Amino acid sequence: MRAVLEARQKAAAVQVKQLEAELERVRAALADAEEVHRRRVIGLEQYLEALAEENAPADVAGEVPRRKPVGPRRAVPHRRHATGVTELSPDYQALMAAAVDAGGDGLGARRAAVVLGWDSASASRVEGARARLKRPVERGWLIEAKPGRFMPPAPEQDPGPGRPGGGS
Repeated sequence: MRAVLEARQKAAAVQVKQLEAELERVRAALADAEEVHRRRVIGLEQYLEALAEENAPADVAGEVPRRKPVGPRRAVPHRRHATGVTELSPDYQALMAAAVDAGGDGLGARRAAVVLGWDSASASRVEGARARLKRPVERGWLIEAKPGRFMPPAPEQDPGPGRPGGGS
């Protein structure tokens, strides 16, 4: 009986070693895949921002610009200078739609990460999404009524300066 139990124990120890080795291999592959994904997300963001900047002057052809050109990391125009959400990049349009859908509870950073197609279990991705939500707040597209909860401004706050009648 003792020999049988020792044989089972040795077999279990071998299986544990094999599974640990496989787990390390999978973790390394996951880290590599996450790095590739991160680089591709950054590349896509840069492409979309550059595309948004290229298209912005074409929309106001013949009109004298009233403000300085937007830098490469400012894909969110100030609300008072914009005619609508369509001027935002696709990611920010998706965040605005999610904020509207969230209603009175507001949009949280974890949900924003999901909307952006990011891993919401990754703390760095959630913080990146939170930073993404802060930009529209700074530029008047969203408000942060409660800490960490982002929502569109109330209709009476909606019209920006220089927008007569508040046509939203």
